[in-house]
Amino acid sequence: MCVFKPVGRSVCCPVPSMSLQSTASRGQPDPRRLSTVPPPDNHAGSRKPKITASRKLLLKSLMLAKAKECWEQEHEEREAEKARYLAERIPTLQTRGLSLSALQDLCRELHAKVEVVDEERYDIEAKCLHNTREIKDLKLKVLDLRGKFKRPPLRRVRVSADAMLRALLGSKHKVSMDLRANLKSVKKEDTEKERPVEVGDWRKNVEAMSGMEGRKKMFDAAKSPTSQ
Repeated sequence: MCVFKPVGRSVCCPVPSMSLQSTASRGQPDPRRLSTVPPPDNHAGSRKPKITASRKLLLKSLMLAKAKECWEQEHEEREAEKARYLAERIPTLQTRGLSLSALQDLCRELHAKVEVVDEERYDIEAKCLHNTREIKDLKLKVLDLRGKFKRPPLRRVRVSADAMLRALLGSKHKVSMDLRANLKSVKKEDTEKERPVEVGDWRKNVEAMSGMEGRKKMFDAAKSPTSQ
């Protein structure tokens, strides 16, 4: 393989590729490899965001405008529903041209309706209170089952057997229970006192056991347990 190297303004002459290999082996970079390396990117760390700040601000403003529109529409629907319900429940009164007795009858009728509505309101409030109490009790039971309730500080108290049974059984417990009644009474003996011990003369025993009489006594003593 040959590479043409320019020499001044004259005609190029072929140069062997061994010179390039020798320069690379000496520690100098290879020009062929340098030509393939891409230039360094100085803006690699600072990447541009996909959405600009102005675009984000525009999207936020559009979302807020849509939310405001939905809220206003829902508020108008609620007001219309309220007006319709009141028109059904409270019709317009026609008091023109009515006599005194007719006005009194109308007032009595309105008072009766108010009483009925008040009773219904009271019943609904009582049901709501009952339901809230049940929900609270169920929540406490759930916490008790999970074991996440705060343990109160306990202290040691001496309780007798009767008090314990009374606390467990309530009014059913009527028999007094004494646990010390079946225990045996044991008296401590005075072991420190020394008992008097009679010490005899061993010579008398030897003299008594000597001779024919002593042998006879020994024979009788050995014979007596066997005869029994």
